[in-house]
Amino acid sequence: MPRILVADDHPLLLKGLVEELVSNKHHIVAEANNGMEALERILSKEPDIAILDVEMPLLTGIEVVKKAREEGSLTKFIILTSYKEEGLIYEAQQLGIDGYLLKEEPFSEIEKCIGEICKGATYFSNTFNRVLEAEINPQLQKLKLLSPSERTILRLVAQSKTSKEIAEQLVISIRTVQKHRTNIIQKLGLENYEDQLISWTQKYKELILAL
Repeated sequence: MPRILVADDHPLLLKGLVEELVSNKHHIVAEANNGMEALERILSKEPDIAILDVEMPLLTGIEVVKKAREEGSLTKFIILTSYKEEGLIYEAQQLGIDGYLLKEEPFSEIEKCIGEICKGATYFSNTFNRVLEAEINPQLQKLKLLSPSERTILRLVAQSKTSKEIAEQLVISIRTVQKHRTNIIQKLGLENYEDQLISWTQKYKELILAL
């Protein structure tokens, strides 16, 4: 039976999840109310599985995973979230996180996830699999068409930088920035309007910044 740590900064949610896990015969070795506490207990208790809320004070769930792995932790990680942002899902996939679930899903999903992880597999809920297939992968294919310079400019556009600000930051002319923006619009298959590019970058901001 895996030794499990659970971390969530909402006391009622933490208590409810722990009680549900215990009632289903799972072995809880530690609890945590924030990301820093979760990291410290992962390193000291060495649980087999850590179930982490993605949004916590001091360290996010994603940051806990990164820092734990930097310290050589062999713990498997399940991220619980209320968000379906493409960038978060992509980052979780790139980090090789073992499980990714929506908080709104039934407890049976956590049971399935724990079971798959114990078999050495990963488990992303169907919701996230659909987002990966329908949203993330097609956009990644488009982003691969961009040159390194175009990707840099796209990241700055996603940060709401104007062409003038981008030109000053990269020490290039505004005309060069505008030419890159035109090329980006064409490669992404957008309508040839600036507001289309701005709307696209805001929709996929987390994905762009995670690249």
